[in-house]
Amino acid sequence: MIDVVRYTSQMAERYTLFEIEKLRDRFHLPSGVPAGVKKSYNISPTGSAPVILNRAGVIVLERMKWGFIPSGAKDNNSVFRYKTYMAKSEGIFDKPTWAEAIRHTRCLIPANGFYEWQQTQEGKLPFYIRPVDQELFAFAGVYTTWKDPDGVEWNTYAIVTVMQDRSPKQSLRRPVIVRPADEAEWLDPTIDDMNTLYGLMRPYTEDMLKIHRVTPDVKNTKLNDPKTILEI
Repeated sequence: MIDVVRYTSQMAERYTLFEIEKLRDRFHLPSGVPAGVKKSYNISPTGSAPVILNRAGVIVLERMKWGFIPSGAKDNNSVFRYKTYMAKSEGIFDKPTWAEAIRHTRCLIPANGFYEWQQTQEGKLPFYIRPVDQELFAFAGVYTTWKDPDGVEWNTYAIVTVMQDRSPKQSLRRPVIVRPADEAEWLDPTIDDMNTLYGLMRPYTEDMLKIHRVTPDVKNTKLNDPKTILEI
């Protein structure tokens, strides 16, 4: 058994979505899943992936770039420089990058699981994590539209994260997994109350998650293989 000494501070830099055939029924999509959405076992920042949002009262699925680019940004360098593929829930209502999006342009990011690198006595190793209660679930997300220097518009998104205490001396940052009963509220653009939204940004505790070690090959962003989620 791997003895986990501590967790790294970064999380969810990769995730999976492979149950494409279940998206329509799981998220009640009237128009179904658009063409071009494929299975992925290694979604990484700047890649395109499906997100679910409320467009004028209709729940739709669209593909967006993972890596939030503020509307006024001159280029897309901020995605990795400032790690804008993640949005920390602490202070999210006050920071210029996120303040408008958290109140008015929220989305659900469907997933089957995510990868997390943990520091162990054997070094930093990747683990695969998914909720006990959901095979197909959704991260809390925010999105925006950015126009590049050539005038092309891109829709981009970020995953909202929250700190989770494991013990008095250990804490880690993980993505917010939205409870199914809260998904409609998260998508409702008319809800902008800070207390209500913070109430939806709750961490899943360790007993609510399944975690197992996986191959270190997952660090290769070009690798898209179901073997990457197998326990080793």
